[in-house]
Amino acid sequence: MRKELLGGLMLLILSISACKKDGTQKAIDTEYPVINVTGTSAFPKQCSTVKRGEKFTFRALLSDNIQLGSVSVDIHHNFDHHTHSTEVESCNMDAIKTPVKPFLLIQTYPIPAGQKTYEVQQEITVPANIDPGDYHFMIRLTDKEGWQTIKGLSIKITS
Repeated sequence: MRKELLGGLMLLILSISACKKDGTQKAIDTEYPVINVTGTSAFPKQCSTVKRGEKFTFRALLSDNIQLGSVSVDIHHNFDHHTHSTEVESCNMDAIKTPVKPFLLIQTYPIPAGQKTYEVQQEITVPANIDPGDYHFMIRLTDKEGWQTIKGLSIKITS
């Protein structure tokens, strides 16, 4: 029995050592994707203004070291002056107020598969009957591996 055990152990060691690596091991993605809103055509930027009842085009350059996944936008009121801004520049804010009919938009936009860079251009309509005032424009970019970057911009919706 001891001989059989030793023989089995030797066979296991030989079969493991016979396996060779083929060099095709997948690189591990540890980098966050990038949201760039500094380009001349990028919109909105920190402290941008949009009007009720009008459309604007959300434009940003998105990039990742391996592959982009998805991008979403969350527009919500900031009437209570809460913060999740990622920007250094602060904007002039209206007085704190209670929302009556605030604008809320949560939308995901497609990114074609296999892209390392992508310029998102999506038309957004601001309803005419929403509360004007201070809002947050949150951009969430996720790469294919699941790393996420958030850019929080302060915008103002006017009458």
